[in-house]
Amino acid sequence: MPPTARSDRPAIRSPLSDLSLSAVVAGFVATLTGYASSLVLIIQAGQAAGLGSDLIVSWIWATSIGTAITSIFLSLTTRTPIGIAWSTPGAALLIASLPTVPYPEAIGAFLFAAVLMIIVGVTGWFDKLIRALPASIAAALLAGILFRISMDMFVSAQSQTSLILPLVAAYLLAKRFIPRYAVLTVLVLGMALAAAHGDLHTEQVTLAFGLPVWTTPAFSMQSCISIGIPLFVVALASQNIPGLAVLRADGYPLPASPLISATGIASLVSAPFGSHGINLAAITAAMCTGPSAHEDPSRRYMAAVSCGVFYLIGGTLSASIASIFGAFPKALILSIAGLALLGSIANGLSGAMSDPQEREPALFTFMITASGLTLFGIGSAFWGLVGGLLALLLLRQRSR
Repeated sequence: MPPTARSDRPAIRSPLSDLSLSAVVAGFVATLTGYASSLVLIIQAGQAAGLGSDLIVSWIWATSIGTAITSIFLSLTTRTPIGIAWSTPGAALLIASLPTVPYPEAIGAFLFAAVLMIIVGVTGWFDKLIRALPASIAAALLAGILFRISMDMFVSAQSQTSLILPLVAAYLLAKRFIPRYAVLTVLVLGMALAAAHGDLHTEQVTLAFGLPVWTTPAFSMQSCISIGIPLFVVALASQNIPGLAVLRADGYPLPASPLISATGIASLVSAPFGSHGINLAAITAAMCTGPSAHEDPSRRYMAAVSCGVFYLIGGTLSASIASIFGAFPKALILSIAGLALLGSIANGLSGAMSDPQEREPALFTFMITASGLTLFGIGSAFWGLVGGLLALLLLRQRSR
């Protein structure tokens, strides 16, 4: 009999076999956090610009569907938990700048920013930057980004003590006895407590489908300079660099160029329907890359896939998604997100302090990033990175 053909390559598991309850919960919490943290900014920016409800709903639809498809596609093809999100600081930027230009020109500026992002990705500039970034600085950047979320949870305990302290206790007990389901325990208990306190306003929820609205773009030098370039810089500094740092800090050193190019293409396609930019996620991505998603790092990609599915549902119901997420009290969302991120914060701090020669620069990165500093419209993640790298350069020269 002829010998049976054998392969030394490991068998590739199907995504369904890699699916787990903890991954689904992590994906849901990431989606919940994503909507809760910035949906109001999109609505506020649209209202400030005088947009009708149909255009605002289309904006939510475009960002949600673009985020969903990109996250699902990249995570499944790379078997890596690649978190995708729209630009939260970009939405904040548009609250002030969008009313100053006609809406079609704003759409043209969104397209211009997307093209710039594609160019940055295709040229390979991002890969060179990430390879040059010390692991300790990347880990400190991750810890600093996430620290404020968990810290805000304890600050909220001053006014929501009866809600938050039981959740913290439940998390610690679940971590002791059923660690894989600690976040799920917090989610279920939190919803029950919020309902008991009368803070779960489900009566506000109305289910309705959202429809995309095409806007033919117009281009002007003013809109490209006042909106397009700032959007590109903010997305680069506050979204994509931290997002890649999250992946690297949690042990997923993927090449940056394909990811940046893919998000740029997604931004380009979704812009005529209102999306101001699809980028790599940082905070919500850490919920999918960390140990709370699954103890096996090779199976955590299903958390990002689950997150994409929930965004797909949210986009389909974009006409009612604001009311759905408005039903949850803010303190509950902060608590769920903060507790889900503890493992990632611990990993980031451990990696940041692992090299004695880089501890001080890593500490600078962590403190600046965690401070929430904003200069020239650019968030603290970028300045934390700049401060840490400058400290590293100066201290290395001193030690020679």
